[in-house]
Amino acid sequence: MKRLSIIALALALTAVGAASSADASTWREHHPRRAEVNSRLNHQNHRIAAERREGEITKSQAMDLHAEDRGIRAQERFDSSKDGGHITRGEKAQLNHEENQVGRQIGH
Repeated sequence: MKRLSIIALALALTAVGAASSADASTWREHHPRRAEVNSRLNHQNHRIAAERREGEITKSQAMDLHAEDRGIRAQERFDSSKDGGHITRGEKAQLNHEENQVGRQIGH
């Protein structure tokens, strides 16, 4: 009897955990502030690649810019992991500031 109640409790906790993680993944994927930040990062990635192809920046400069963008993306993921899959307005402002700094380094 005791073993049966432990198994039932474990199954119930598993079901609750699966439901909450499904809700969290949907929230993470569609949060507007995260979507905006990630869209800007993708756009900058394409700008860096285009400027490299056109010879406006060197391979080394492109690698450095991509590394800075990867750092911003890592920060965005870290920030969102702390708060239920979304970022605060302040975190978004900080990430946008960092993206602006990288954007200014990309050729015109």
